[in-house]
Amino acid sequence: MPTSRCVAVFILVFFTAGATTDYDSYSDFIEEDYTPQLDYKDPNWCRSPQLTNGEVACRSPQGGAHRGMLGTLCEMTCDRGYRLQGRRSIQCLASRLWSGMAYCRRIRCHVLPLIPQGRYTCTHGFFVDSRCDFTCSPGYRIEGEHSRTCQHGGSWSGVQPVCSDTDPPKIKCPPSRLKLADPGKLTAKVSWDPPAATDTADKFLNVVLVDQAPGTEFKEGLHVIRYKVYDQARNRATCKFLVRVKVKRCLELPPPLHGYLSCSSDGNNYGAACEYLCDSGYERRGTSSRVCQFNHSWSGSPAECVPMEFKFSIKTASALLDQFYEKRRLLIMSAPNISDPDYQLQNIMIQKSDCGLDLRHVTVIELLGSPPRETGRIKENLLQSEVIEGLRQAYRISRSYFSMVLLDELGVDRERFIVPVSSEELFSYIDSFVLEEEERERLEVHRDFCD
Repeated sequence: MPTSRCVAVFILVFFTAGATTDYDSYSDFIEEDYTPQLDYKDPNWCRSPQLTNGEVACRSPQGGAHRGMLGTLCEMTCDRGYRLQGRRSIQCLASRLWSGMAYCRRIRCHVLPLIPQGRYTCTHGFFVDSRCDFTCSPGYRIEGEHSRTCQHGGSWSGVQPVCSDTDPPKIKCPPSRLKLADPGKLTAKVSWDPPAATDTADKFLNVVLVDQAPGTEFKEGLHVIRYKVYDQARNRATCKFLVRVKVKRCLELPPPLHGYLSCSSDGNNYGAACEYLCDSGYERRGTSSRVCQFNHSWSGSPAECVPMEFKFSIKTASALLDQFYEKRRLLIMSAPNISDPDYQLQNIMIQKSDCGLDLRHVTVIELLGSPPRETGRIKENLLQSEVIEGLRQAYRISRSYFSMVLLDELGVDRERFIVPVSSEELFSYIDSFVLEEEERERLEVHRDFCD
């Protein structure tokens, strides 16, 4: 096919006139027709298409493996892990160019964020099929997926895991200990160092003492001391140890007959002192006190309580009463004569209850008859007539009928009886209205002594 061409002709004309030169120009354009000759048989009409990291599949009008012939249609596909950018299909045009461009761009997932107290490592960075494995710092444990994979679509599989502090802390209590109570005490002051607590995740731990604190007084016996420790995630660990307080003791010290003991502390523990005390009308013979020693034995020897010696040759009632003041109680029994039936009945009951009266520190005084044959006695000891008269005058005791007057340790008239009373009635009154609480307790201990 003829083509048109344009030809330009430039003619330069030089004129010389002195030193002046003039330039003039003109152009002629000649147009010629030009149309390329299409060749459908030329195998290299277009350059053979190439696609890095991909494949090109072409269909030529002539068939076969021709990839650059005019009219050839090529389909573009990328390898796994790459995404096609540009035209998916291109065609060889008459201009000897392809109808479009394309290239394969490597697919990349977004950068995974770091997880607190953890890290990850990836096989191929953040590209397709790369697997990132997560690990946690010591003391922490993965919760969720242990790994994530970059998928073909550019997203990660699964969800982001977290590192949780699930390991409990460790705590070591001090060893158990035995402590002896101090002399004269039932307690001991026990101290120990705080337990050692560690945790792989946290530096600051909350250690809690559940029981009695160190440096305080512990009672006799076995004590369990417990500690708890919590980390920041409230994981807990516990430990415990024993504290035993031992009190060294002596054998129980028996009280003396007609007496009792007054002991410090617990009575028979190491360092306790027991003082011997006698009932009214009795006096101590021997050591005054004994101490429980470290070797479980008592110091000294036991004391005993013996009856006090009273003087009966005195001339006045006041002198007689002074001997019994704060020591013994008195029961003055009076009758017109020794053959008085009320006296005889009461005398029989008194004789049978002599032991019980003695336990209650009661001394019986008998006043019998009238002058000049009047007699007064304490058991077999006779009283002077002046003493008898003084007692009758002081407590207004009649000679004409039977009566009894009960005096306390201070010589105060506490009760009068004008008819005989049984031992049980007499003891009941004394126990209820005359004895102190401490005396009643001691009486309860010795109650079987008179059986």
